[in-house]
Amino acid sequence: RDTRSSTLELTLKQLGVEYVTAEEVQTAQAESRDAKITHWIRCLQIAVKLLFPSERALCDQIFEGKHAWKDHCFAAATSKSLLNLLSFGQAISKSKTSPDKVFLLLDMFDRTLELQSEVEAVFAGDECAENRKSASTLVKCLAQAAKKTLIDFKDSIVKESPKNTSTDGDVHPLTSYVGNYIKYLMDYQSSLKLIFQESSNGDGTKSGLVSEISGLIHAVETNLDVKAKQYKDHALGILFLMNNINYIVRSIRRYIKSIQLRETQEIEISLIGWNNHFLVLSSEAKDLVGDDWIQRRRRTVQQHATQYKRVAWGKVLDCLSAQGLTSSVGSATEGIAGSVGSIGSHSSTTSTSVIKARFKSFNKQFEEVCQTQMNWAIPDKELRDNLILAVAEVLLPAYRSFLKRFGPLVENSHHASKYMKYTPEALEQTLGNLFAKKLPQ
Repeated sequence: RDTRSSTLELTLKQLGVEYVTAEEVQTAQAESRDAKITHWIRCLQIAVKLLFPSERALCDQIFEGKHAWKDHCFAAATSKSLLNLLSFGQAISKSKTSPDKVFLLLDMFDRTLELQSEVEAVFAGDECAENRKSASTLVKCLAQAAKKTLIDFKDSIVKESPKNTSTDGDVHPLTSYVGNYIKYLMDYQSSLKLIFQESSNGDGTKSGLVSEISGLIHAVETNLDVKAKQYKDHALGILFLMNNINYIVRSIRRYIKSIQLRETQEIEISLIGWNNHFLVLSSEAKDLVGDDWIQRRRRTVQQHATQYKRVAWGKVLDCLSAQGLTSSVGSATEGIAGSVGSIGSHSSTTSTSVIKARFKSFNKQFEEVCQTQMNWAIPDKELRDNLILAVAEVLLPAYRSFLKRFGPLVENSHHASKYMKYTPEALEQTLGNLFAKKLPQ
C-alpha cells in the first residue's frame, strides 16, 4: 500500500504535480501561474482518466473477491496523490482575485466538473467517500471563487476613479475592457449558469447570470455618468457618453452576429450529423442582452446625439433666428425702396448694422465650435458621419433661410464678405472636418 502510494506520488511529481499552498500560488508571477493552471488541467485529466483507474484495476486484480480490502487499499494508495493534485486548485481558488482570473477559474471549473462523474466512478465505495468529497469540494470552491471575482469586479467598476477621462471624449479604456470582458464571459454561459444556479422562473425576474451581466453593464454606465460630469464642456461630456455607450452596443452586436454566422455554418454541417451547439449559444447570447436591450441602448445613443446638437449648436442656431430682426427688416426694405424718405434711410442704417452684427456673431460662434470640436474624437466612423449629417440637416437649412432673407441687406455694403464669410457649401465642408481625431484611416 505504501509502495503504491509513493509510486503514484512520484509519477505525479514527474508530471509536475506537488502539494502547494495559497501563499505559494499568490507569490508566483502571473505568467507562471497561468501556465501552471493549463498544465494542472492536463495533469488532472491524466490522473483521473489513466493513473487512478489503472491503480483501481491493479487493486481489483490483487484483491479479487475481497471488496473491503481492495477499496481500503485503493483509498490509502491514492488519497495523498489526490490531495496533492487538488491542492493546486484549492490554492488558486483562495488566492487574491483579479478580473481576468475569472476565465482561468472557469476553465478549471469546467474541467473538474466534466471529470466529476469519472471521479465518482473510480472512487466509488465508502472507503473513498473522503476522496469524492474532496473533489466535489474543489468544484464548489472554484465556482464560489469565480462568482466572487465577478462580483468584486462589478464593485471595482463603480469605484473606479472618475477623474481618469480623456480630453477628446474618446472611448474610455474601462469601457473597451468591460465590453471585451462580457464577450468572453458569453463563451462560458453554460458554466456561469451553473455557478449562478439559474432556474427558469416564470415570474419574469432576471436569472442570476443575466442579472450579473446586466449589473456589469449598469456599473459601467454609472461610472461613465460620473466621468461625463467631470467635463467642463457639457457638450463634450455628452459626446463622451455617446461614444462609450455606442461602443458597448456595437461590441455586443458584433459578438452576436459572429455567433449567428457560426450558427449558420453549424446548421449546414448539422445536416450531415453534427450538433447545433452554436444555435444554442446564439440563443443564449440573445437571452443575456437581447434585441430589446440593444434597441434601448441605441435609443440612448440617439438621445445623446439630440442633446449634443442642442447643447453644442444651440448658440450657433440662435444667431440664425429672425427674432428681434423682423420689424427692423420691414423698415430697412422701405428705406432701400426710397418710399419713406429720411426716416426710411435711418431705419435702413440701423437694421443693416443689426444684421451685420448677427452675421458676425454667427461666424464667431460657428468658428469657435468647429475649432474646438475638430480636436474631439468619434472613433466609430458610422456614428461620426451620422452625427455630422444630423447637424448639417439642422444648420444648413437655417443658414440658407437666413442668408436668403437677410443677405440682401448686407451684400451691397462695404466689406460684405467680412460678414457673409460662408456659403452653405463652405459650411458643409467645414462640418466634415469635425471629430476627425483618431478616426481610422
